[in-house]
Amino acid sequence: MTVREIKQQLGLFLCWGDEKLEHKVTGGYVGDLLSDVMANSKAGNVWITMQTHVNIVAVAVLKELAAIIIVNGRHPAEETLKKAAEEKVPILSSTLSAFDVAGRLYFLGVGKARADAERIPD
Repeated sequence: MTVREIKQQLGLFLCWGDEKLEHKVTGGYVGDLLSDVMANSKAGNVWITMQTHVNIVAVAVLKELAAIIIVNGRHPAEETLKKAAEEKVPILSSTLSAFDVAGRLYFLGVGKARADAERIPD
């Protein structure tokens, strides 16, 4: 699935990055603590967060994330959008909570194969 398909399926607002929406999405990560995202997200993930400051772009670049989805009706700061343009990192936003966005992504199949492989046997 691509970032564009996720945008369409979830009705996300594009803050920046129209030309980068063809990135393949390999999974997702939800987190607001930057050090946690740096330690645990994977290249190709979409990152779901409520953070809006410029440092989210640096984390996305470092981890080679497919896109950032900002939740709870928040919008990125102007400085964040400028940095996203420089670094070519798509940023989208949603009025939904992180829980709802993650659930809908899982329902669409994003990251499901990995979750199935890691399932603990009964």
